Order: sequence, then structure tokens, then C-alpha cells
Amino acid sequence: MPRTLPLSLLLLAALGGTAHAAPTPITIEQAMADPDWIGPPVESAWWSWNSQQVEYQLKRTGSPVRDTFRQPISGGAASQVADDQRGSLDVDSPVYDSTRQRSVFVRNGDVFLRDLRSGALTQLTRSTEKASAVNFARDGGVIWRTGQNWFHWTAAGGVQQVASLKAEKNPDDAPKADVLRDQQLRTLATLRNDRAQREALKEQEASWRRADSTRAPGPVYLGADVEIVDSALSPDTRSLVVVTKPKGFDEGRGGKMPKYVTESGYEEFEDTRTRVGRNDPEPNALWLVDAVTGTVKPLSLDSLPGIGTDPLAALRKAAGKDALKGSRPVQVLGGPGAPGIRWSNDGQQAAILLRANDNKDRWIASVSPADARLQTRHRLTDAAWINWSFNDFGWSNDNRTLWLLSEESGYSHLYTQQGTAKPQALTGGKWETSMPVPSADGRGFYVLCNQQAPGDYEVCAVDTASRQVRELTSLNGVEDFSLSPDGQQLLVRYSGAYLPAQLAVVPAAGGQAKVLTDTRSAAFKAREWIQPKLVQVPSRHGAGVVWAKYYGPENLEPGKKYPIAMFVHGAGYLQNVHQRYPAYFREQMFHNLLVQQGYVVLDMDYRGSEGYGRDWRTAIYRNMGHPELEDYKDGLEWLVATQQGDRDHAGIYGGSYGGFMTFMALFRSPGTFKAGAALRPVVDWHQYNHGYTANILNTPDIDPEAYRVSSPIEYAEGLQDHLLIAHGMMDDNVFFQDSVNLTQKLIELHKDNWSIAPYPLERHGYVRADSWLDQYKRILKLFEENLK
Repeated sequence: MPRTLPLSLLLLAALGGTAHAAPTPITIEQAMADPDWIGPPVESAWWSWNSQQVEYQLKRTGSPVRDTFRQPISGGAASQVADDQRGSLDVDSPVYDSTRQRSVFVRNGDVFLRDLRSGALTQLTRSTEKASAVNFARDGGVIWRTGQNWFHWTAAGGVQQVASLKAEKNPDDAPKADVLRDQQLRTLATLRNDRAQREALKEQEASWRRADSTRAPGPVYLGADVEIVDSALSPDTRSLVVVTKPKGFDEGRGGKMPKYVTESGYEEFEDTRTRVGRNDPEPNALWLVDAVTGTVKPLSLDSLPGIGTDPLAALRKAAGKDALKGSRPVQVLGGPGAPGIRWSNDGQQAAILLRANDNKDRWIASVSPADARLQTRHRLTDAAWINWSFNDFGWSNDNRTLWLLSEESGYSHLYTQQGTAKPQALTGGKWETSMPVPSADGRGFYVLCNQQAPGDYEVCAVDTASRQVRELTSLNGVEDFSLSPDGQQLLVRYSGAYLPAQLAVVPAAGGQAKVLTDTRSAAFKAREWIQPKLVQVPSRHGAGVVWAKYYGPENLEPGKKYPIAMFVHGAGYLQNVHQRYPAYFREQMFHNLLVQQGYVVLDMDYRGSEGYGRDWRTAIYRNMGHPELEDYKDGLEWLVATQQGDRDHAGIYGGSYGGFMTFMALFRSPGTFKAGAALRPVVDWHQYNHGYTANILNTPDIDPEAYRVSSPIEYAEGLQDHLLIAHGMMDDNVFFQDSVNLTQKLIELHKDNWSIAPYPLERHGYVRADSWLDQYKRILKLFEENLK
């Protein structure tokens, strides 16, 4: 059962146990076993209404079911919330009113209102139709959306429908001009009279609806040629901003993925995503709707600075294509928990986050119902691509000042902005600000920061007036945090190298953290581990230093050369050199095993990785796999020079982007690595998805050279070392077809010393312990046979 422990013990656990204790030997079977043996991490956590308890979820051992626990912050054991008590639960990220005396939230699709003074819970809906976009109205009521219908609740009036949006033609619209119809009406009086009577009935019905306060407003028709993407109702319930896309927009041809091991015994096929560049992303259009009159006005994007300039014009010209004419297509950024439209609390203006479909610009624009025109508040432009992170924004309590994150300085930082004035930085420096949360008094923010080192994440407080930034925690591996309903405490989810995510409470003003949970199993806690050393590898290629994790023996044996294993993390834009519990926890245990077997291991945050600013992120633009390989060669040199690494016996491995980089290393630098394992690897970027690939390489039709220089299949001739390919056959992210295509290429090239291991029931992220074990036994055998 989770229990409260002293912080010092938990931090020691995060570092892998007692100082200088010998690591506990581990087997490949144990390292790749179902992670239930480790103990469940705290996956999500939130405050209870009274700020005196927290609630969180843990995976049930041997089951995919998540149980919910409730724990007092004063100490003591947590208690599991019984099935018949789940109706009393709060949720993550409720919406608070301006005084933080009430909260409103959606749970299981229904809307609830909580009085934070008494704890009284009022259920506002009970329906199979799921509510969303819940907020407080300006009059103290609650608003929310169900489907494309907006509702408003007040204590006095109950629930009333405010608006119903329909992507249909307005049946009251006059028919299109038609010579024959006009002739009929001109010459036949009866037809004219019949039409006049119909119009009179419609007008009377509309008049009665407007005058009768007991009736819902009529539908708002946006046209039959669009589909509704999103909408946001103003807190005064008078206006809506609506986002649409063209109806039936062709997203390009998708694929069919065969599944061979099935319950039916027959081959089955699954629809899969489109490939990059098969068609442009759907464009969005914006509309301002008067919820009282039903009037719809289009919002022109033409005023956005740079909207009419094609940043890819030179590439288009080189590809024999014309530059784009007119405004570039855009999309509204947003999603669950991070809406792309935010109304000020007084309902007088909405801020909208827009991103160009070519990935080169991001705008925040505001619109007032009074003038129905977009006003640009902020533009972020990037010759490479706009980051898909650091897009948080919102309104301050004065209803005039915007706050936002921007990478304009080269690092993500927090800014405030008024009207058309230049944004004012609240944070700055060669570190990153993320996850901003306004303080309860509106005088500042709480943010996630890595001020001290790229891999050291803490919670920082930012004072708006003085722009002072102050670290509130000393946990080293903060994952995320939330502010208590009373605004006085922070619930922090943190982790360590061998400590899965746990919970602690910290005063909002700063102070000692109080640890609430330790969910590790007794067997896992009893082990001693090799603590990874965070090191800075000098770059010989102009990159300064490359941060890395080093795993090796406590004391190097004089005169001995150690075989080298280098690990490449996936995703590209991901950070693995940090003090948190790694997403690659199995690989970390495997690295312990490799050290136990006599290797030294290096895991690098190569160029393109997260956590190091804009220039590091975009260093791979139109050139994937090249700067990163330089970094791994520098890592190899560092191991040889400082850790007695054996240059002639080095191997490399990784999954997804790490598999791609394994190919690039073996194909483009033959002989450097004597063996490599490419897991679920990208072989040809033409086969990957649009959202990720077009950011970095543009699209194949206008930038074919970027795809040629970045795709491993173009370099397969260079393979001379030992290669293992391993791939899940149901991978719907990086298709198994990638590995099949490379298999055919290697056959055509008459290559030797390579093999492929397919996993029929695995997708991109393996979920079966036997697949993990089989794959890593193969990697270990590959290294043992070729690196020693």
C-alpha cells in the first residue's frame, strides 16, 4: 500500500540505492519481464476539493485496470476508492471561478459543479452524450458543449440551450437565381401568393421564438460545404468562435496493414494513416457567430503578418512549381486540455492560436465581437519549423493581457502582451520554461524549469511585477504539477533514475517537499543499480557539448579496453538525458546488464533532442541523420579517450528514430560500429506520417533532396557490419513495410551478416514481455558475438 516516506530516503532511492553499494546482478529475463515486478508508477494525480487530500491512479498488478486511491496530505496510508464511492471523485484540471470558491469539471462525460467551501457536489448533466469545453459563465453559471450544441446552467434557470451549430444549408436561404423559377413566379399569381404565405409563417415563427424566453434559439447554419472542427462560447453566452474545414476534404490515400495472427484464423486488414505529402493538411476557416441573433460572419485571415508570403517559394521553384498565391492555409492549434480558442472572462475578446500548414509560422490573434476582425497579438516564425510544444497561452485576470510561451529567444520562455505592443519576457536564459499555471492571486505563474542543467527539472515561481524566477523544489526530476484549489500548495509528480513517478506536496511559496507515495515493489527496492552519470561530451563538429548518460564500472581496470554499446533514443525530439525515470527503463536495466558483462554504455541527447532550445531542435532540418551521427562519433571518441573504450569493438542500437539512426550509422559510416540493432526503424521517410515528417523535411514533391539525404535506404550499399532488424508486424506508426522494403534492398545488394526478427502481435510500442525478451536476447547475442 502506498505510504508516506521521508524525502531523503526517496531521493536516495532515485539515485539507485545506497552510495557505492555494488550493483545487484540482473538477468536478461528479469530486465525484460512484465514491469509489474517494479511496482506501478503514479500515472496521473489531482487534488481533492478541500486541498487536504490527493487522488491518483495506479495500474493493478496483472491487469490493465487502473484503480483510484485517495490519500491525506497530512500523512498516513492511502485508501482505494471503492466502486460505489467513485461518484465522489474530483478530476484532474478542473476549472475554477474567479474567487476559487467553486470548480466545475466533466467526469465520465457529465458536468459537475463543486462548492469548494462545503464540498457540495451538484450534477448538472446525466447523459450518454459526452459534454466538453466546460467553463464558468460571466453571470456565475456554467457553460459547456455537447456535440455541436452549447448549454448554459444557472441556479435560478436550470439548463438552457444557447446555440446549436449545424454544418448544413440554411433552409430559409433564398434559392439560387433561376430563369425558369423567376418566369413561373412572374406569370402565375397563385405561386407568388403561396410563397408569400410560407415566408409569412416562417417570419412569424422566428418572431415568436425571439420573443419567447422559454424557447431555445434556432439552429445556426454554417453551410453544407463545411465540417465543424471546434467552437468556443464566450462567458457572456452571446458569441461563438467556430472553426470549420472543407467537407469531405481528401486527406490522401491511406494504407492497409495485414494482420496474420488473428482470432478468426484468416488474414485481416486494418486501415492505416496516409503517408507524408499524399495531400496537404486540411485548411481551417474561422467564423464569428452571434448566439442571440444567429448571425454568422467569416473572419478573414488576410491581416495575419506574413500570411501571403510563401516561405517555400524557392524550393517550389527548384521543383518546377509556382509559389503559393494568396493567404497560406492554416489550422487552429488545440486539443483536449489545451484549447486553441480562449475567451477572456468578460467575454469581450477571444484569443486564437493558429499555425500555418507549412509549419513556418504561428500566430496568436484576438477578435472582439464588436468589430469581428482579427487583430494579431503575436507572431512566431521559424525558417525550419514551429515547435509542436510550448504553445500554451491564456488571458490574465484583467481581461486585456495575454500570457504565452514562445521560442523567439531561442528557448521557450514566458511572455505577457497587451494590444499590439511587443511581448514582455517574464523568464529568460539558456533554459526552457513550460507548463505555465497562473497563481491563485493572479500575480505570477508556476512553471516547469530546467535552469540549473538541461536534465534537472524543478517547479519555479515567476513574479509578474519583478520578473523574478525562483525554484520552489529540489526534486531534480519533476514530471508535472498542479496547484491546490486553495492556491496554497503544489502537488508534484516527480521521479528519479530508478524511481518511477511518485507524489510529493510542496508549499506554493516554497519549502520542504513532503513525499506521499512510494509504489515500488519490495523486490525492486531491494536491488542496487548502476547510477547513470550525466556527462558533457565535447563536440568536434561545432555543437559545443552533447549531454549524455554514461553507464560503466565503478572503477576502470588499468590497461583494459572495454567493448562499447551506444544507445539511441527514439522520437528524435525527446529528452532521455535527465534525472527522471526514463521512458526507456527496460533499456536502462539492459545497460546495467551490459556493464555487468564488461561493456561501457553511452546514451546521448543528440542534436534534434528536446530540452536544449530551438537551434538544437532544428539542427536536423532537411538533413536528418547527419548531425546526429556526428554526435555519436564524438561520443565514441569520448569513450575511447576517457573511459578506456575499445574503438574497434563498438556497437549501436535503438528503436524507432533510434532504429533509423542505427541504419545511418552502419550504412554511412561502415566499420565504425561492428554491430547494430535497428528496432521498429524508419527506412524511408517517404513512408512516414505528414505531421512529423513535413515539419523537418517539408514534403517530397517540393524537397526531394531532403528525403534523399535523410533516408537510410539510399545508403544501404554501405552495410558491411553485422545488423539485426526487429519490427512489430502490426506497427501502425512506423509500418512493418519499412523493414520489408529494406529486406528486399539488402537481398538485391547481396549483403551478408544481417537478419530480421518480425513480431506478429506487436505494434510500435511492444506490450508483451515475451517479445521484449526475445528481441533483447537477440541484441545481447549480436553484441556478445561481434563486440568481444
